[in-house]
Amino acid sequence: MDLERSIRELARRFARERILPQARSWDQEARFPWPLFREAARLGFPVLLVPEELGGTGLGPRALVLVAEELAYACTGVAAALLLNNLVADALLLSGSPYARGFLPRLREEVASYALTEPHAGSDVAAIGTRAEKVGGGYRLYGRKTWISHAPEAAFFVVFAKVAEGREGMAAFLVERGVGVEVGPPLPKLGQKASPAAEVYLDGAFVPEEGLIAREGFALAMRVFNRSRPMVAALAVGLLRRALEEALAYAAIREAFGKPLLEHEGVGFKLAEMYMDLEAARLLTLKAAERAEEGEENALEAATAKSFAADAAVRGVSEALQVFGGNGYSEEYPLAKLYRDAKVLQIYEGTSEIQRLIILRELARRRIWENR
Repeated sequence: MDLERSIRELARRFARERILPQARSWDQEARFPWPLFREAARLGFPVLLVPEELGGTGLGPRALVLVAEELAYACTGVAAALLLNNLVADALLLSGSPYARGFLPRLREEVASYALTEPHAGSDVAAIGTRAEKVGGGYRLYGRKTWISHAPEAAFFVVFAKVAEGREGMAAFLVERGVGVEVGPPLPKLGQKASPAAEVYLDGAFVPEEGLIAREGFALAMRVFNRSRPMVAALAVGLLRRALEEALAYAAIREAFGKPLLEHEGVGFKLAEMYMDLEAARLLTLKAAERAEEGEENALEAATAKSFAADAAVRGVSEALQVFGGNGYSEEYPLAKLYRDAKVLQIYEGTSEIQRLIILRELARRRIWENR
């Protein structure tokens, strides 16, 4: 716990001193914050899940969510830019591939991307169309990926492609940039602009035999999601905490009808609801992360935390903007950016609707198992 407390305080100082003063400019410029990434790398944030012997900090999912909340308080876009290498690290580690482990030390200095989503395969992961053809010495990949975070900056990619029909035919490959990989321009985004995304085109990208890091690619993708969703939930918690603090501070000094907004129940109840959501979201997130850290199955807990926290963040920042009134609609105040940044939390890493399907499936499965 002392280590966790220390890394949380380290992340909090970094967020307040290094991210917060620059968050608006990184958002306006809509580019990857390389200077902050290099500073964060010296602190170990992009490689929290990488073993120490491979250049990481050797921590686990619980530490990751603690850091994610603190960084997201300052800016969810920058937080994603600094932390998403941990998602790639999980994929490399969970694949069990010695070849993949060799790429882990690079994550401290380079950015990598997790290339799963396609134009016609977002929520329906099994519907991907990217294919891998066996050739002498390895494979060639053909297909198109979209909304791939950090693709404009990525040095290598974890790419999911079909070697056969059906989800059982999905495999995971480790692909270096520049071998038949073309990255499109950054896609224009509503929010989280410091974490750029782009389309990735695979036109015969060559992958050596050992670059097939997981033959059961669908199972790997699901396991990675179960470990990455608590991090997304933590981003939502950090954003919601920021929105609540901004709204509380504003409501304490802004007066209407002769008294501060905070003393009007119509406003005060909004803030109370935000606080309840914040506390519940944080506890759900920690529970999901703890199960992952202990090596226990956490699909139910991860889906619950991700969907609740994301929905709470969107709902909460909307109410906070309402507290600010007309000023909340102005880009001169922080609520406009928070509002834009929040929405995608309900979409990436599995939509809130998909999380509810997972929750229902897991409830039914566990009930059947427990009744046997």
